[in-house]
Amino acid sequence: MDLYSTKRKKNNHIRHKTVFSLITVYLLAALLLSSCSDSGNSSLASDSRPNSKNTKSSSSKSSEPLRDNTPKVLTPEASGTAVYGNDFAAIDASNAGEGYFMVQYNGSNEKVKLKVAGPSDSEYIYLLSARGEYETFPFPRGSGKYQIQVFENVSGDSYAVVSSAEVEVTIADEFKPFLYPNQYVNFKADSKVVAKASELVAKAHSDLDAVTEIYHYVTENITYDEKKAESVVYGYLPVVDETLAEGKGICFDYASVMGAMLRSQGIPTKLEVGYSGEAYHAWISTYLDEIGWVDGIIEFDGSNWSLIDPTLAANNSKSSVGKYIGDGSNYILKYSY
Repeated sequence: MDLYSTKRKKNNHIRHKTVFSLITVYLLAALLLSSCSDSGNSSLASDSRPNSKNTKSSSSKSSEPLRDNTPKVLTPEASGTAVYGNDFAAIDASNAGEGYFMVQYNGSNEKVKLKVAGPSDSEYIYLLSARGEYETFPFPRGSGKYQIQVFENVSGDSYAVVSSAEVEVTIADEFKPFLYPNQYVNFKADSKVVAKASELVAKAHSDLDAVTEIYHYVTENITYDEKKAESVVYGYLPVVDETLAEGKGICFDYASVMGAMLRSQGIPTKLEVGYSGEAYHAWISTYLDEIGWVDGIIEFDGSNWSLIDPTLAANNSKSSVGKYIGDGSNYILKYSY
């Protein structure tokens, strides 16, 4: 299983244009870069979570019409109707109601961070990797007030705010943040993963069938990359088409590929990051009309689910997956993207 090993600390309050230490920012970002380990030897007791709603298994749907497998790729836009910032960085919140905003960094600093503080005291830290181009980020906590800040490195672990905005967000469709591409689940209409997803679900009768087909393909055709996990560097972002072509990756890659495939089919999917035991890890959660948000979908026998963690499933037997996952209590969610 693909685990992250860096511990987390809490950020101090940051004032506009104030130089301060961002050791915590480094730690937050490093959580998505640390190497991972295999937990196939887990001996935790087996358990399962019954489905509480009336959902048919895929086998009972064979007589139903096929679902439309046409890709449904949403394209983020920096529309320019609500732009904050300055010459260093532009924050475009024109489409906040769609569940996302975009940031364009125009400076020359090599180390640039983005901090998003939202409802429920949530704080998200990103590395801005593009220069002169917009990158997309979600409003993951739904409607509410968000503070967006861009930081440049001053020296060592000290950073200064160079651009900021406070945005009151009202999202009409709660699923939109998890349907659009973003920096962590990055894809376009012509991406290979989009075409592959459409091919995989061509015979699916329902979203549940589509999730099943995509899940099995990812877990059976992408292997855990031990070498990459040991050498991955700070600032790493998944490139879904590369992972698909190479057939290997770390947990960040697994979750991103599967998230891109499902989103491109109009199935809301969260790339989730949190604790698996005492280590950091990435997995996904997806939404099905029949039952709502599903945090457990590795295996569905008509009444029981298991947590959807494509890395774990790809590197362990079904029996060990079931023993480790149980009722989902081994996973503690921290962030959704």
